[in-house]
Amino acid sequence: MNENARKALKADLNHVWHPFTQHSCWDGEEALVIERGCGCTLFDADGNEYIDGVSSLWVNVHGHANIAIDDAVRLQLANISHSTYLGLTNVPASLFAGELVDIAPGRLNRVLYSDSGAEAVEIALKMAFQFHKQNGNSRRNKFVALDMAYHGDTIGSVSVGGISTFHSIFEPLLFEVLRAPVPHCYRCPFGREPDTCDRECFLALCKVFDEHGSEICAAVIEPRMQGAAGMISHPDGYLAHMEKLCREHGAFLIADEVATGFGRTGHMFSVEAEGVEPDLMCLGKGITGGYLPLAATLATEEIFEGFLGEPDSDRAFFHGHSYTGNQLAGAAARASLRQFGEHNVLENVAKRSDQLEEGLERFRELEVVGDVRRRGMMVGIELVAHRESKRPFPPDMRAGHRVIMNARRRGAILRPLGNVVVLMPPLVISHSELDELVSITYNSVHSFQKGLDGGNKD
Repeated sequence: MNENARKALKADLNHVWHPFTQHSCWDGEEALVIERGCGCTLFDADGNEYIDGVSSLWVNVHGHANIAIDDAVRLQLANISHSTYLGLTNVPASLFAGELVDIAPGRLNRVLYSDSGAEAVEIALKMAFQFHKQNGNSRRNKFVALDMAYHGDTIGSVSVGGISTFHSIFEPLLFEVLRAPVPHCYRCPFGREPDTCDRECFLALCKVFDEHGSEICAAVIEPRMQGAAGMISHPDGYLAHMEKLCREHGAFLIADEVATGFGRTGHMFSVEAEGVEPDLMCLGKGITGGYLPLAATLATEEIFEGFLGEPDSDRAFFHGHSYTGNQLAGAAARASLRQFGEHNVLENVAKRSDQLEEGLERFRELEVVGDVRRRGMMVGIELVAHRESKRPFPPDMRAGHRVIMNARRRGAILRPLGNVVVLMPPLVISHSELDELVSITYNSVHSFQKGLDGGNKD
């Protein structure tokens, strides 16, 4: 390890507060100092190589050190790195807005930029609420959201979230939300198995709308795959069912595509799989290919026009950020979007998705694997202490963490969600790289299982 890396590690241990991290554990573990990346590979300060098995927290799309995106950022950097979007405009951000609505589903036609997915959701919630408030529907002041939802860490996005581990402590700060049961086929809230399913989750959502329809401002959903909840794949048709209920009851549909957007589930946007056209759509993570912080909230022209008025009407949307419409991020986002067409990225996603489906089949033979869930290139492998009863491992066992540390020693970077091991590599991963990633993951889970049986405890 070089001198700079040693200094960085010391500064990290003494001064850094990492997100979603219990530092009583972190400080006792050997941290990796990542120095560079190339394609789907990360390199630490000792020169060790690792497959980036989670796209650097679901953001990397076209691989690290992508020449086209590198060049676009350098070119923009030679002109200007940032100027305010308040009262001014710029070329890369404004051109990207036009390119984004060209590929967006349905009638989405307006783009408001922010810096993170949580902010994109926060903006959508405020837009929906303010639209109804100033257009004669002030009774519409409630949101529908799912149990175990995750929409970010700001107060509004936490309010519509539903993961107790992350959110319960903040309950006194949150606004009331109409909650629908999570459509989780493996851990069905109604105690059903696939062969006895009677679509109770669909009926439960109907009940929420039937009882509160005139009060509902909007429903918010992670389309078809709840990420942070443990890669929960919704049953086909559930998303379209929610859209139908929104239309029948005059509520807006907010699609949180922060994790699922830009090809992750096989379509450019996950809503396209069911022909759904949201009123508001939230984007982040892969929007710049994993290069720079950028997020966007897309709205229909109808919603945009609901904010027009005289200067003294106070109908404008009073929300913005210092780095809104940043030029460097806009340049990276435009270059990333071009990569989809120039390199047939979605075709590679289709091929690698089929490869994943085949490669993941053997995981089901492991006693500690209760379920394997996949949408496109979003995968969750749920570890269980007892397969028949689906009993989870207790949190203090850190089962998922132990598996991902096994994987790190074998040359792959993974990150768990509790007892769920996540695979979400860059969309451009090659056949051989994906084979290696799946093999490392399998061997890491198998090694964890052997350790429970009294064998290798690595």
